[in-house]
Amino acid sequence: MALSIAVKEWKLLLKEKGTFFWLLLMPVLFIVLFGSVLGNLGGSDVSVPYIDLDKSAASQSFLQALGEKSGYKLVEKNPGERDDQWSRIRDGKEAALLVVPQGFANGVSGQGGEQASVELYSDPTSQTVAPLKAAIENVAGGMRESKIEGALKAAGETGEQLQAALASPLRIDDKPQVASAGNAVTQVVPGYTVMFVFFVIISMIRRFIGDKTTGMTARLRTTRMTPIGYLLGMWLAYLVVALAQCSVLLAFGHFAYDVQLGDLGAIAALVITLAVCGTGIGLAICMLVRGENQGMAFTQLLTMGGAVLGGLWFPVEYMPKAMKTVSHFVPQYWAQKAFQDIMVRGDHLAGILPSLAALAAFAAAGLLVALLRFRGFMKSALD
Repeated sequence: MALSIAVKEWKLLLKEKGTFFWLLLMPVLFIVLFGSVLGNLGGSDVSVPYIDLDKSAASQSFLQALGEKSGYKLVEKNPGERDDQWSRIRDGKEAALLVVPQGFANGVSGQGGEQASVELYSDPTSQTVAPLKAAIENVAGGMRESKIEGALKAAGETGEQLQAALASPLRIDDKPQVASAGNAVTQVVPGYTVMFVFFVIISMIRRFIGDKTTGMTARLRTTRMTPIGYLLGMWLAYLVVALAQCSVLLAFGHFAYDVQLGDLGAIAALVITLAVCGTGIGLAICMLVRGENQGMAFTQLLTMGGAVLGGLWFPVEYMPKAMKTVSHFVPQYWAQKAFQDIMVRGDHLAGILPSLAALAAFAAAGLLVALLRFRGFMKSALD
């Protein structure tokens, strides 16, 4: 009988176009929007305009080195466009303008005791500026080393002596501790998958409250179906929906953005536990609320608040210490952590057992509340 209820729910959900929008199309749009925007931050697609007033071999060499080291696309502008570029920076339409003044080559060569300089006009609020400054300083450091090398050669230093003099006193031994490099997309895809799993609660509330107000719940007393069979059937229906939703979104992230999912067995265990957790909490909310509006308010608080605290929109590492502690008390944190452990850190099932246990605890609490409140729910349907 529980399966009959589940089949009935699936047929009703297939008839509702809004279900596909909220549970599949909306999260896909979020993944595309934020994955495309955040995935390009700091990339070579970001352009920086420049004006070369020196037009020398030294200035061209500097600009070429800067383009290679910064990763930004340098776009040349005419000197007559300088005022327009300044206005664009003040209006927030451009982040920076780099100007190589006349006499740059003489400053590089040290003629006349001059020091080479460049002018950087910028919007200090832009995230482009700090990496650009660091890249300019990096190029300047390389030019300084070349100048020192020339002076040492002129002083008669040998090749070994030059190498010893120019060697850095510090060496960085890079030893990555994760299986793959994380980026904005590996944050966005699992983040919005977790977030929208909890949106299935909206459909659950509408169906439970709708059945109660139309009298369908009350009529269960006249059928052979037990009340608990009705509850299990409804839960099964939305559990399958949540599983399908997670599968579609993760598959979309993999094929559209080449997100490496990692151990598929661990991913499957996580998706099942997450679906049980989301629908278990959903059952509890359905049994507790007195109306659809109240249920929507609870759901919005759970989904949006949990998304922020759980690190679905940005990494938990960016949060203050107190917020990091609070984040451990929302299920979204444990789900996102497990996804990151599998996709980025290369963990398998054993590595995510603490996260699965936390999600299972939230699910058990939700199901327990639902079972304890179910009798009251059925009684209110008869009143």
